[in-house]
Amino acid sequence: MFKKSILLGSLALLLAGCSDGGSGTEDSADGGKSEEEKVVKVASHLPPMTDVVEIAGEAIEEPYKIELVEVSDNIQYNEALLNEEVDANFAQHTPFMENFNEERGGDLVALQPIYNAIVGFYSPTYDSIDELEEGAEVAIPSDGTNEARALMILDQHDIIGLADGAEHTATVDDIEENPKNLEFTHIDLLNLTGAYEDGVELVFNYPTYIASIDLTTEDAILLEEDENDTFAIQFVAREDNKDTEAIQAAKEAFTSQEVYDFLDDLSEEGHLEPAFEPGE
Repeated sequence: MFKKSILLGSLALLLAGCSDGGSGTEDSADGGKSEEEKVVKVASHLPPMTDVVEIAGEAIEEPYKIELVEVSDNIQYNEALLNEEVDANFAQHTPFMENFNEERGGDLVALQPIYNAIVGFYSPTYDSIDELEEGAEVAIPSDGTNEARALMILDQHDIIGLADGAEHTATVDDIEENPKNLEFTHIDLLNLTGAYEDGVELVFNYPTYIASIDLTTEDAILLEEDENDTFAIQFVAREDNKDTEAIQAAKEAFTSQEVYDFLDDLSEEGHLEPAFEPGE
């Protein structure tokens, strides 16, 4: 029931001629749904997100199927969904999606939180945040929502002080207290691991990316405190297809016992926490 394709380079060329899969607008000659309408194309990139898509593909109920469409960066999965080249994606949290909608006039909709990645700061220099030195360089994401997330962590631990009301939209301009005179460097999310390898003293990162150099959340010297799952990775569709039978079947598969068990195993490693109960 699971199918996989890889999306690199031009999405238009790779997916040319494909239908929107989950739209449910055409019937086959025998009155049933066409084969294309039964396939939900889900864009994603990097484990464990791609792993979750694959497991959901095994769990989805017939006659529906899930096809993983792998992308290579944090832009393609939203562009593909907006342009109806895929039916859903699984790679982002709600604040990131909302920022995309605002910038691109999009109509993407977060349908179901699946897991909350345990993010934090890592250091090739310090064993403890208490060792943080005056004027240290801090690498934070260059996109707005993850920049705010990183700054909120530093604020939670009193490393900096943000202006009142500056939370999910916070930027370095909202820093009112910086007792260590930290120097902030904006780096693309996918390049933060490289910043760690280059010796930047304090680096924000996701467990998915830092795992490429064999680090885990146990190696972090500062971790996020978020009881509300604000930044949980979401199963996302469009406003025009979110209520179709195919998308709803995929949503159920993403909240299946099989997916939960996989995430629960990862939670024991401190990688993430499930953001749903099976069968939600």
